[in-house]
Amino acid sequence: MRNVCRRFNCIVDSYERYQTLTTLDLYHNSIRFIGAQHLSDALRHNKTLITLDLGANKIGTDGAQHLGDSLKHNTTLTILNLRFNEIGEAGAQYLGDALKHNTTLNTLDLNHNSIGDIGAQQLSDAIKHNTTLTTLELASNKIGAAGAQHFGNTLKHNTTLIKLGLQYNNIEDVGAQRLGDSLKHNTTLTKLDLVGNKIGDAGAQHLGDALKHNVTLTTLKLWENQIGVVGAEHFGNALKQNTTLSTLNLEHNEIGVDVARRFANILQHNTILTTLNLGFNDIGDVGAQYLGDALRHNTTLTTLELSGSDFGHAAAQHLGDLLKHNTALTKLNLEYNFIGDAGAQHLAHGLQHNTTLTGLDLCSNEIGDVGAQHLRDALRYNTVILICSSAMPYLYLFFV
Repeated sequence: MRNVCRRFNCIVDSYERYQTLTTLDLYHNSIRFIGAQHLSDALRHNKTLITLDLGANKIGTDGAQHLGDSLKHNTTLTILNLRFNEIGEAGAQYLGDALKHNTTLNTLDLNHNSIGDIGAQQLSDAIKHNTTLTTLELASNKIGAAGAQHFGNTLKHNTTLIKLGLQYNNIEDVGAQRLGDSLKHNTTLTKLDLVGNKIGDAGAQHLGDALKHNVTLTTLKLWENQIGVVGAEHFGNALKQNTTLSTLNLEHNEIGVDVARRFANILQHNTILTTLNLGFNDIGDVGAQYLGDALRHNTTLTTLELSGSDFGHAAAQHLGDLLKHNTALTKLNLEYNFIGDAGAQHLAHGLQHNTTLTGLDLCSNEIGDVGAQHLRDALRYNTVILICSSAMPYLYLFFV
């Protein structure tokens, strides 16, 4: 690696056209901490590199230390990817120290690094002093409620962070409460990803309450969080008052048909939400009917995700009727249901009258040649792209 770095520096110094190199992608190599050290030495003096991807290189704590030292001096790098590098809590501390001095980095990806609550504390403390970092990715880092509390304290005062990714950690309901409290005061964060954190109904309540006061968050992802009817009700109530949230992902929770009805009522009046994901929640035919009826006159929702919702051709009929009247929806995801040929026919009838839908996902829906023929006929003069249809050869022939 030493020789590689020497040759790299030699090339950059010798040839003018290489002196404008702005992106270096070394993802999934064998750089380790020795290679990270030599790259760090180069970064101290480099004036052109903007994006550096060192993901999956096992640089470890020592490698993070070298990179942290170089970031204190580098004035051009804006994006750094260090996911899957085993840096641990000590590595997070080195990078946190760097963030207190660095004035150019805006995106830091530390997904899958086992930094834990202590590492989260180091980074959150650093962000209090940093004025340029806008995106911080910390998925799968063994961060618990204590780590979430540190970020919550920071978010009450931070005015630069726009996106925070904490998916697949262990913050649970207590951590969600801490983050929820901070969102009542934060005025800059627009995207919060808490997928797979087991926040449950209690955590959902705290986040829902926060949304009643927050005026900046536009995207909230809560996939796989054990949220039931009670928790979803809190989000429903929040959407009546919130004026900024445009994307809400509640996929793979436990909300069912009653919540589908609740959201249907809200969608009749909400003019902010553009993307709603209720996939894999077993809303069934009745839940799909509620949503289909509500969206007939909704003019803002553009993406509706209902994959794995345990419905059949009856739901497809209501959604087909929806397509005849709705003029806003551009993407409809119905994969992993059971609509069959009859359901495909209902959707085809709707598509014949629809002029706005551009994406329709029907993967794994037990649609055979007959259903494919109905869709084929409907799509002759329609701009919809059928995203997936493994059992529909007629459609493939048509698009070829």
